[in-house]
Amino acid sequence: MIDLTWNPLLRDQLAWHWTTQLRDRLEGLTDEEYFWEPVPGCWNVRPRGTGTAPVQAGAGAMTIDFAMPTPSPPPFTTIAWRLGHVIVGVLAMRNASHFGRASTGYESFEYAPTAAAALDQLDTEYATWLAGVESLGETGLARPCGEAEGAYAEHPMAALVLHINRELIHHLSEVCLLRDLHLHTRREAS
Repeated sequence: MIDLTWNPLLRDQLAWHWTTQLRDRLEGLTDEEYFWEPVPGCWNVRPRGTGTAPVQAGAGAMTIDFAMPTPSPPPFTTIAWRLGHVIVGVLAMRNASHFGRASTGYESFEYAPTAAAALDQLDTEYATWLAGVESLGETGLARPCGEAEGAYAEHPMAALVLHINRELIHHLSEVCLLRDLHLHTRREAS
């Protein structure tokens, strides 16, 4: 009989995708790709004061577009916006709630002004998340998430880990697809 230790299995699920399918695809991301708006009316990360979305959040020179409630249908989002969402909403806020990172949110985060800076932020938050999950051990995976997680408050941390795995895999796959679209539409236009 195989001994199932859930903590490494949950980490390996994400780490495998990160290593074999996602992170290498983000190498060489240019600022042009990062800010590219493939359709009119995109939500993006923009220099402070230049956005037109109902809400422009951020603590530094750059802000991220959004609205509360989100319009239906929601605006198309750029690579910069999707990375901002992953870095802040998926990882940094969870790292702050569970793994000792300084408190942050969409309004207080300093969004990256370049693709390289965004990838550095992504790498930092991903490493913090993965180390934090490892630190939970088997017992920590079974404890409730707590009120910081809203709908997940009573769920075990393992459920949150699975949710974050899904979020990272799907949003970063979208980023990869947008890179492909940028490459192929730009190549055909020249």
